[in-house]
Amino acid sequence: MSAAHQTAPSATEILSKVPAVTLGFWLIKILATTLGETGGDSVTMSWLGETTDHANPYGYLIGTGIFAVLLVALVTVQIMARRFNAWLYWATIVASTTAGTTMADFFDRSLGIGYAGGASALLALVLASLTVWWLSERTISVDTVATPRVELFYWVTITFSQTLGTALGDWMADDAGVGFLGGVGIFAGALVIVAALYFWTRISRVALFWIAFILTRPFGATLGDFLDKSRDQGGLALSRPIASLVMAAAMVVLILVLPQRPGSHPRASAQAAA
Repeated sequence: MSAAHQTAPSATEILSKVPAVTLGFWLIKILATTLGETGGDSVTMSWLGETTDHANPYGYLIGTGIFAVLLVALVTVQIMARRFNAWLYWATIVASTTAGTTMADFFDRSLGIGYAGGASALLALVLASLTVWWLSERTISVDTVATPRVELFYWVTITFSQTLGTALGDWMADDAGVGFLGGVGIFAGALVIVAALYFWTRISRVALFWIAFILTRPFGATLGDFLDKSRDQGGLALSRPIASLVMAAAMVVLILVLPQRPGSHPRASAQAAA
């Protein structure tokens, strides 16, 4: 095998723009969802004081605007990038989780539609996004995220799913009365069931991916709330900014330590085999 052949990027590396779905992917995703909760709360609740006696009346809206601008900028750069970049991808995921946190709080609290209403509206948006994606491409598999149009579907769906996950976590912890730690346990159990279905059944891998992707969000959201909410609310009352820094540092370590490679793409695989 020649040196030139060894160093040339493969077709998969050129075409794929998202990471391979491995155990490392899910570990980093959970950290990113937890960071999104503590980071979003740091801005809207600590900085803008939404949960204090001196709250900014538009705190959740301002926070959503800040993170939405960051998300749009990162998604634009991600779509323009010619190949997979782990740092850019995970930065965009974090932006979607923080935007999802503040957006869900704006829906649930500022608009006054409640956790159940917010979760229902956001579920409808996720399903609508997946439906439009499927009608356009005849697939919603993340293995096909290789063109600007499909990437746009991917990031819109992810942002809605992150927001839905926040609303689900809040609904479970507050309205359902199980508390933050109870919510962590319930969503962890649900993820274990999804993993079992993946390994021991032939249920659609695409469907299981999106179910797991959505479920990791309320798991991380309730975990983040458990870390930073006050003790009388059932939390550990840790500093939101410090908790956010710890999660960010853990993400950096895992990105450096765990293999970060682009996922496979059917067309790329066919070209590589030709």
